[in-house]
Amino acid sequence: MMRCFLVIGDGTVFEGMSFGHQCAVLGEIVFTTSMSGYQESITDPAYKGQILVSAYPLIGDYGINEKYAMSDGIHTAGLVVREYCHEPSDMYGGRTLDSYMKEHMIPGISGIYTRDVIKIIRDNGTMNAAIVYDEKDIDAVKKKLKKKIEPRCLVPSVSVKKAEKIDNGKGISIGIVDCGTVRSMISDLSEKYDIMMFPYDTKASEITDSGVKGLIISSGPGDPGDPVITATVVRTVKDLSSKMPIAGVAFGAQAIAAAFGCKMMKMKFGHHGSSQPVRSGKRAYITSQNHLYTIDPDSVKGTDIIVDQTNVNDLTVEGFSHRTLPIFGIMYYPPSLRFGEGSYFYEKFDKMMEARR
Repeated sequence: MMRCFLVIGDGTVFEGMSFGHQCAVLGEIVFTTSMSGYQESITDPAYKGQILVSAYPLIGDYGINEKYAMSDGIHTAGLVVREYCHEPSDMYGGRTLDSYMKEHMIPGISGIYTRDVIKIIRDNGTMNAAIVYDEKDIDAVKKKLKKKIEPRCLVPSVSVKKAEKIDNGKGISIGIVDCGTVRSMISDLSEKYDIMMFPYDTKASEITDSGVKGLIISSGPGDPGDPVITATVVRTVKDLSSKMPIAGVAFGAQAIAAAFGCKMMKMKFGHHGSSQPVRSGKRAYITSQNHLYTIDPDSVKGTDIIVDQTNVNDLTVEGFSHRTLPIFGIMYYPPSLRFGEGSYFYEKFDKMMEARR
């Protein structure tokens, strides 16, 4: 391990020790409140290009197992932890987080008092940050972070490049517009459906020609109001809105709302982690979330979108349905069916599919 530095956009510098791959990186810094699931977090495509800070102080203690990865690789730009565990439990075979990050060329920094880092993000909002290894580079990096760094659309980098069929022998096909789909969703949907995975920029005509009977817009990274997404995903939703049931998760839900006239806004520090309370009618759910943008509630007025779920903490939009069409979206990740839990998302989507048969 060698000394390295976390440089935050407000000029604050933290010194720590490196683990994982040793390379300087720059990205948007966010924090997660999850107490476990670090492998699921760093492999979630919705974290693409971000430097992730863990609120939980000990990371790496139970190692790595490929079956818990949410995608084929690590998508975070870097990982910031209070304490990195060098000798994990052998419950998953003993593979270390360090070796996993080296394989995917992702740097980590430990020995950082992450509570202070999170306070900075909560007070100032999400900003850019960097991990560097040479102390002489810090001043130059500070100057670079002060300049406005134009965001780029990250969905093309995590979407499939061509349509792919997953034949589960179910006899009925649904489509997923892949903006950064997590494996758990594919696994859960495979219990009932054959699946066609479509690139984010697939035209509506190609989707209808494929024979799918319903469509899901997946979660993903970045701003759903980006012009690239408006011209592709949002356009496709508009074109298919009267032709089949459509559901969206997180980024996908926001893209659906945008198709019906809603506006997006960037949150101060977003919802990242597994303890976000959501109110739905007279019930409340504790949910897992990962998004930095949300629907502007004022923009919902005058549209056919009906908000039916809200966040208990900040009253942001967490779920909606269309007034007349079989279309809805949620901002949180549906509980995985592999753990034996029921899910509002899958149940509602299944009912919409059955009603259209």
